[in-house]
Amino acid sequence: MKFSPCISGQCTEDGTHCQGCGRSHEEIAETKGLVKNIVAFAKKQDYDNIDDFSVFITKNISKKLQEIS
Repeated sequence: MKFSPCISGQCTEDGTHCQGCGRSHEEIAETKGLVKNIVAFAKKQDYDNIDDFSVFITKNISKKLQEIS
């Protein structure tokens, strides 16, 4: 399955899937929850260099996903 990001202004909430990006509302909610948890963690740590933290998270997720592919 290919990931489709949200398209600003085209999100819908009716039915089982968003008409903008095509993802299920369940998937969108879980993704928002993951992002919310990462943001809460970064705030709790009070990082000054949030860009470095974001890059670190991105690289680690990509690396781990490639390892299981």
